[in-house]
Amino acid sequence: MDTVSQLQSMGLTLPSPAYLAGMFLFSLIGMAAWMAGKRMQKATTKWLGVALMFYPYAVSATWLLYLIGVALCAAVLWAWRTQD
Repeated sequence: MDTVSQLQSMGLTLPSPAYLAGMFLFSLIGMAAWMAGKRMQKATTKWLGVALMFYPYAVSATWLLYLIGVALCAAVLWAWRTQD
């Protein structure tokens, strides 16, 4: 019995390529937002960047990953423009 079928028999599945791509994309955007927020001393932007980096570990559905990621990216842009 191979490893993949053992994992599937335990109820575990591997993430799809679309999920992995979204996880990588939103984590990179989050890291950029965190670094920019830290450099410009904007706490909201910095913490939204942290949220973007780590939320994919709590979300299992691909559509939800992209929905939350787009919403957090919009929040980062809004916070970046409105904070003094």
